[in-house]
Amino acid sequence: MEIEVVEKEALEKLSKISNVQELESFRIEFLGKKGKITELMKNLKNLPPEERPAYGKRVNELREKIEKLFEEKKQQIQKLLEQEKMEKMRIDVTIPGARRKLGHSHPVLKVMEEIERIFVSMGFDVVEGPEIETTWHNFDALNTPEWHPARDEHDSFYITDDLLLRTHTSPVQIRTMLERKPPIAIISPGKVYRRDYDATHLPMFHQVEGLHVDRDLSVAHLKFTLEEFARRMFGKNARVRLRPSFFPFTEPSFEVDVYLSGYGWLEILGAGMVDPNVFLNVGYDPEEWTGYAFGMGVERIAMLKYGITDIREFVRNDVRFLSSY
Repeated sequence: MEIEVVEKEALEKLSKISNVQELESFRIEFLGKKGKITELMKNLKNLPPEERPAYGKRVNELREKIEKLFEEKKQQIQKLLEQEKMEKMRIDVTIPGARRKLGHSHPVLKVMEEIERIFVSMGFDVVEGPEIETTWHNFDALNTPEWHPARDEHDSFYITDDLLLRTHTSPVQIRTMLERKPPIAIISPGKVYRRDYDATHLPMFHQVEGLHVDRDLSVAHLKFTLEEFARRMFGKNARVRLRPSFFPFTEPSFEVDVYLSGYGWLEILGAGMVDPNVFLNVGYDPEEWTGYAFGMGVERIAMLKYGITDIREFVRNDVRFLSSY
């Protein structure tokens, strides 16, 4: 193969190369171990001895020339690639920035905050407590006997025999009464845990429980407080009724219904007068002090307020659902 032919072919191909892949193919074809310049060098053995030096010199000069042109082309392509990369990364500061979607307050949080505002305006303090509780604070101090179903493992999340995830926020009331002297008026919002999961129950949900302790409190004070809450939460036409029930920590105890237009009577919470045994457990004299307590599920209130039929929607984190409220 003549040196001039190889040179002409190499120069023509090199001039048309526009990317790294083509450049690598060119290197293999002309400068590789089995390339065309290597084949030219192998022709030395077929030449007369006197012609070999001049021929070898010309082949080496051609190799050097092509290698130099190859490096120049390589640098040229790399420079173009860097320019393309910089162009892609270039920011046009005159273009408006990307608009991020704003988040929304969760409907449970909105209702929780509304409940707190209502009771704070009525003179109640907001008090919080631990979510991992002792069985004494969660059950014993609240007059809940050992045989009560709420204490069974299929209803509550036990960590040890004496520790569990609290099943209500009533232990906060016990802790507050142990720390403060009456009179007191508090609400205790927070997460609670029970072994339930269906369209109307979650294993983790939110409660707000209230406690008012003073001299000469009666069911009338309880009913007025709940009526005022219902009117502020559901509208001025909301009505409240108390139905006899049983809770270990109150006596008498009531299921509390609210009447809403379009729904009729709906249960929203439980309430009652604090059982004297609870007062004895925290060192209050039941002959001197009386009190009422109430507790409501925040998700239940939110479902009524917003017309939601499946409580599980609150934990599915569907943006379309959350943005509706």
